Amino acid sequence: MKLYMHPVSTVSRPIRLFCAENNIAVEEVFIDLMTGAHHQEEFARLNPSRQVPLLVDGDLSLTESSAILKYLAEKFQSPAYPADIKKRAKINEVMDWLNTGFYRDFGYNLVYPQIFPNHKRRSDEAHDATLAWGQQGSKKWLQVLNDHYIGPNNAYLLGNDITIADYFGIGMVTIGELIDCSFNEYPNICRWISNMKKLKHWDEVNEIFNGFAAGNKGKAFAKLA
Repeated sequence: MKLYMHPVSTVSRPIRLFCAENNIAVEEVFIDLMTGAHHQEEFARLNPSRQVPLLVDGDLSLTESSAILKYLAEKFQSPAYPADIKKRAKINEVMDWLNTGFYRDFGYNLVYPQIFPNHKRRSDEAHDATLAWGQQGSKKWLQVLNDHYIGPNNAYLLGNDITIADYFGIGMVTIGELIDCSFNEYPNICRWISNMKKLKHWDEVNEIFNGFAAGNKGKAFAKLA
């Protein structure tokens, strides 16, 4: 299997972490998003959406991080995606929830416009309005994540057993570190993040991401306040 990825990519990191933690052998192919390698025709022929991640397993080419995680978990019969239909339904639910409203507001309306020049809005007024909208929406979704999905007693998103939803979600939530976000107002989220960062391969998989985040320390960002 080949995984076309970038180590800072929000949606590549969950797959890399899942593979590392579960001893899944995959050949990583680095696609340099910072230089636009994903837009070059060589890669576009593999994925017309010109995005990472992309998993190639024999004659199967699979895009979308959520779909790749589900495929790998099924292929290797991981307990992180149990066969019980109701448990899978809840995992699918929270992954869809993370990938829609939460990621839209937190990722695309708050974090990315402040980090990546191609996400900056065309005028200062539009940019500031986007960030304000992102702040408002992010706080709403984080409260739901804190109170409803994790709650006061769970170690992970759906109880005390790790699932692929945790791998998927931690990649999205921790992008807040790129703008030095604090989650102190969400103690259940803080506990969950701490549990995920205790995984054996966390530091190894996130080394480059952590370096990127460290480089932004001290800069002025609109956060969650």
